[in-house]
Amino acid sequence: MRNHLPLLGLLGLLAMGCNENSRHVSESGDEATALADSTNLQPALQSITAADLLAHTTVLASDAFEGRSPGTAGEDSTVAYLTRQFEKLGLQPGNPDGSYVQKVPMFGYTPDPTATINANGKKIQLNFPDDYVAVSRRFVPNIDINNSDMVFVGYGVVAPEYGWDDYKGLDVKGKTIVMLVNDPPIPDPNNPGQLDSTMFGGKAMTYYGRWTYKYEIAAEKGAAAAIIIHETGPAGYPYEVLSGSNSREGFDISAANKNMDRAKIEAWITEPKAREIFTALGRNFEDLKEAARKKDFQPVPLKATADFTLKNKLREVQSQNVIAKLEGSDPELKDEYVVYTAHWDHLGKDTSLKGDQVYNGALDNATGTAGLLELAEAYAKMETKPKRSILFLAVTAEEKGLLGSKYYAHNPLYPLEKTVANINMDVLNAYGPTEDVVVIGYGNSTLEDVLAQEAVSQNRHIVPEESPENGSFYRSDHFEFAKQGVPALYAESGVKARNQPADYVQKWNEQYTANDYHKLTDEVRDDWNLEGAVEDLQLFLRVGNRVANTEKLPEWKEGTEFKAKREKMLSEASKQQVQ
Repeated sequence: MRNHLPLLGLLGLLAMGCNENSRHVSESGDEATALADSTNLQPALQSITAADLLAHTTVLASDAFEGRSPGTAGEDSTVAYLTRQFEKLGLQPGNPDGSYVQKVPMFGYTPDPTATINANGKKIQLNFPDDYVAVSRRFVPNIDINNSDMVFVGYGVVAPEYGWDDYKGLDVKGKTIVMLVNDPPIPDPNNPGQLDSTMFGGKAMTYYGRWTYKYEIAAEKGAAAAIIIHETGPAGYPYEVLSGSNSREGFDISAANKNMDRAKIEAWITEPKAREIFTALGRNFEDLKEAARKKDFQPVPLKATADFTLKNKLREVQSQNVIAKLEGSDPELKDEYVVYTAHWDHLGKDTSLKGDQVYNGALDNATGTAGLLELAEAYAKMETKPKRSILFLAVTAEEKGLLGSKYYAHNPLYPLEKTVANINMDVLNAYGPTEDVVVIGYGNSTLEDVLAQEAVSQNRHIVPEESPENGSFYRSDHFEFAKQGVPALYAESGVKARNQPADYVQKWNEQYTANDYHKLTDEVRDDWNLEGAVEDLQLFLRVGNRVANTEKLPEWKEGTEFKAKREKMLSEASKQQVQ
C-alpha cells in the first residue's frame, strides 16, 4: 500500500489553514490551483441537506417507481423525474443532440432453465433457483447442452504476468467448466497466514477474480457452460443476492452478433450443492481448493457430464442514461470534463410474490441518485462556475452488469481523452457522520490524494477498504471508466462513526448486507441518519471542484493496470492535435 497523503503536502495544507480562501499548491510546488473562495463554495456546500436528500430518495424508492427496473414503467418514471430535476436547476441537456438522455440499446432475457448432473452414474437434479442460477446472454430463445463433459479448472484464471494458467492447454471446447470464486489466494512463503502480495493483489482482488472475467475467459476458451461455485465469504454477499438477481429478467447490451460468442450457459451453484456433486465423484472439495492455490495446478476432468436446457423469454429494450451538463467558465478548459456517476436502476417488481412485490432499492441506489441531484444543485448554486465542465450522469442497468456505464464508456458523448476524472456514488451512508473515508481500490490514482487533502477540511482522513478481496472496485460504474483509462474515484463513508461504539458501522453494514441488500426490505427507514451522506457529498463536491479548476490532471499511479491505457490515449490525442 502507498502512503495516501505525502507528508510535505499535508504539512503545506495544514500551514495554509485548510480554508476555502486559501490557494492550494501541488505536491511539486510549482502549480497554483483555483479552489473557489468561501463566497463561491459555501452556498454550494450548504445547499446539500439531509432533508433534500431524503426527499429525492423517498420519491425514487417509492412503490410508484416499481423498483426502477430498465425497460419498465419504473424506468419511464425515473427518467422523467431526473430530467425534470435537471431542468429545474437550469442545467444544460447533457447529450449534444439537445436531450437529457443517451439511449442504451439492450435486450431483456428471462431464463427458464433445467439442469442435471450425471455424477459417476448418479443423476443429481439441480433445483432452480435454490441450488443454482443459470442464464444465457445469447439472444436466442432456446439453449440445449447435452452430455457435456465437466472439468474443474480451479479459479479459471490465465494471467501471464503472474506465470499463471489454470487451463494448462486443456481443450475445453463444448465442455462444462467449474470454477472457484475470486483470485487464487496464494500463501506468502515468508509470512504464514498471510497472502503473497506479489501474486495477483495479495489480499485485494484483481479483475481475474471478478465473475465477469471468468465468464469472458470461458467464452474465449470455447466452453459450452461455465459454472462458478458461490461461497459467501470470498464473494462478499450471500447466495440470495444471485438468486434474486438471476431468477428474473436480466439484460445485456445489444450486439450485432447476438452475443453468439458468449458461452451458452453462465451459471452459479451453491457451495453445498457443489460439495454434494464432488462427494458423489469421490472428490474432496477442500483438497481441490488447496490444489487450485498452486501454480502447478492441473485441470481436473470429472467423471461427470452436464445437461442444460434453457428457454429464454426475449425482448428488445431501449433503456436510457440520463445526463446533464454544467458548462465550464474557462474558454480553454470547458471542453474538458469531470463526470459524476450514480446508477438509477434497481431490481424492479416481482409480480409472482404475495404481498410486497417491489424491490424499492432505497439505499441501493436511490440514495446515490439523490446524491447526484444534490451535487447538481450545489454546482448550480455557484456564482462562479468551475473552469472545466461538469457532467452528471445517471446510468442504467448497473444491477445487470454495469451496462449503462459500459455503454457510455464505449460510446462517450464527450471524448474520454478530455474526461479528466470520474467520481462515482453507489449506496450512501444512512448511519451518520464518520471520522474517516473509505477508498475502494486504494492506491490506484492521484484522485485519492486530492480526496485526502480535502478530507482534512472535515477533520477526516482516508483509509483503504477493509475487505479488498471482495472486489468492490470492480462492482460499480466507475470501473467501466477505469477500464477505458479514465482516472476514477469510488469512495464511501468510513468505518469509524463519530460518537458511536467502535463496531457500530461494522454491525450496521453486516445487518444491511444480511437483511436488506437486494431484498424487498431495502426501503426508506425512519431511523436513517443522512448527515454522514451529506458530509460525503460535500467532500465529493470539494474534490470535483478542485479537479475542475486545477491545472494538474489526475493520473493513475504506477503499477495500476489502467495507467498504460490512459497514457496511450493522451499520447494519441496529443499527436492528433499536432497534426
